[in-house]
Amino acid sequence: MRTKTFSESYRALTRLVPYMDTWGWYASLMLVLVVLPLVAPAYIANYGTMIFIAATGAVGLNLVTGTAGMISLGHAGFLALGAYTTAILVTDHGWGLLPAMAASGGLSALVSLLVGIPSLRLKGLYLAITTLAFSIIVTTLILETSSLTGGSGGKTVTRPSFFGLSMDSGPAIYYLALAVVVVTVLVALNLLRSRVGRAWSALHDYDIAASLMGINLRSYKLLAFAVSAFIAGVAGSVLALHLRYLNIDSFALITSIEVLTMIIVGGLGSVQGAVLGAIVITLLPELSGRIFDLIGGPMRSLSAANAPELKGVIYALVIMVFLRFEPDGMASRWKHIKRFWSDWPYARKSK
Repeated sequence: MRTKTFSESYRALTRLVPYMDTWGWYASLMLVLVVLPLVAPAYIANYGTMIFIAATGAVGLNLVTGTAGMISLGHAGFLALGAYTTAILVTDHGWGLLPAMAASGGLSALVSLLVGIPSLRLKGLYLAITTLAFSIIVTTLILETSSLTGGSGGKTVTRPSFFGLSMDSGPAIYYLALAVVVVTVLVALNLLRSRVGRAWSALHDYDIAASLMGINLRSYKLLAFAVSAFIAGVAGSVLALHLRYLNIDSFALITSIEVLTMIIVGGLGSVQGAVLGAIVITLLPELSGRIFDLIGGPMRSLSAANAPELKGVIYALVIMVFLRFEPDGMASRWKHIKRFWSDWPYARKSK
């Protein structure tokens, strides 16, 4: 049984993991993920790629909404900016993989400042509506600039090579998405334990008190928007390479709701929670479809005929259930479970 000893230094208090043997579990998980596309069917690896992309976007949204406390419904707009920027640069101008991804993230971060500056004095529902309007503007611009983006007809994406290695295969995109989500998680975890992360947490708790403590609200809010948008742009870049064909329907309002559901289910303010939420929400449509098929009858025909609408209903139900019964998300519940079994048989049942 592990004893709950206190930390004797600030460095020990802020390290990434509380126990060194945890790195062994993470290394084992990475080994499994690396071997997975070599031994599993192609559709399993495809789901893995979608989970990695979703987790990257969810981590980005969690920084601005879960940590800094600024509700954003414009995440689909930043994903679309990243995806179409990569499609244009790679397909039409022959850019390499890394420059195109960096440009996609950079453009999303730059555009986020145009949204963030007018929104500095907005909070709650007003900020959410503003970011939602931004997503609608991005969608409209993509449709109107058909000579560049393909408009409503969509745009085909060419997969570039990476240091001479072909990316024109499912496993190649899988490993790219895996590398991106690992780097994103490490960057987010280190940001949260830095002065920037503590400032964002102060903004979330009470921004007036944070301002009295000397925190520049304007700068840190804009930084939260920019970092979140950059990560979303990179996630959109990987999504474009994975899909190979972009259509504006992939970046509708339901996409923003989907990412928001991920961080609510996983746990607001938790990087691990964002990853857990991405896993659950990405697999939820497939699991619900299988359940409806097992039930049969009208439920099967309902799920087949109204798939997009049904997805929205499922997300709404999941959000209501978690806000009512598990408001701190899966990450908090997982901590309670680990604490119970690490202290067993002397542990009290967690609430």
